[in-house]
Amino acid sequence: MKQKISRRDFLKILGIGTAGSALLNGVTAVPALASTAEDKLPTFALGEFKLAKAKETPSVCAFCGVGCGLIVYSNEEGRVLNIEGDPDNPNNEGTMCCKGIALGDANTIIDPKSRKRTVNDRRIMDVLYRAPGGTKWEKKDWEWALSEIAKRVKNTRDAAFEEKDANGVTVNRTQAIAHIGSASCDNEENYLFQKMMRSLGVINIDHHARL
Repeated sequence: MKQKISRRDFLKILGIGTAGSALLNGVTAVPALASTAEDKLPTFALGEFKLAKAKETPSVCAFCGVGCGLIVYSNEEGRVLNIEGDPDNPNNEGTMCCKGIALGDANTIIDPKSRKRTVNDRRIMDVLYRAPGGTKWEKKDWEWALSEIAKRVKNTRDAAFEEKDANGVTVNRTQAIAHIGSASCDNEENYLFQKMMRSLGVINIDHHARL
C-alpha cells in the first residue's frame, strides 16, 4: 500500500537529505530553496534622489468628494514634482484612484525623451472663443469672457423664465439653461455653483461623477 506524503513532509525529507549529503561530502550546505543569493540579484543605477530637496506639502485631492489626502512635492520654483497618497489620511491611507494619482499631470508631464517633468503643453491657459459659424479659435481675455457669459445667461433666462406652469402653480424657473458639475471642483465650490444655479431658477442640474 502506497503511503501518501504531504507537501510539508516532502520538504522536510528534501532538506534533511540535502544537509546529510553536504555533511558526508564535506561541502558547505546548499542554501535553502526559497532563498536567493545576493550576488544574483539585478543591479542598476538609481541616480540622484529626485525628491531630496523637494518641499513636502500635505493637501487634499480635488476630484470627487471623498477627500483623499495627498502629499505634494515641489521644487524651489514651486513646480510640482510628484504627488502621492498621504498614508496618515484616514480616508485613503496612502492609496489613490486613477484620477487622483494623475492629478500632477494636469500641470506638468514627464517628457518621454529627457524623462523629466515639463509644463503640460496640452493644458489650456487662455480663453478660447469660436464665433457662431466660425472655423478658428480666438484668444480672449478673462474680463471679456466673464462679461459675455453673464450677458448671455441673463438674456437666456429673461427669454425663457416661467413664473407659473400650465396649471397656474408658481415655479419661478427656466428650463433653457442646464448645469453639470465637475469632479475637478471640490465640495465647497460645487455647493456655491448649486446655490447660484438655484437662485437663477435653473432646475436641470446634474454632476458627471454622481458620487
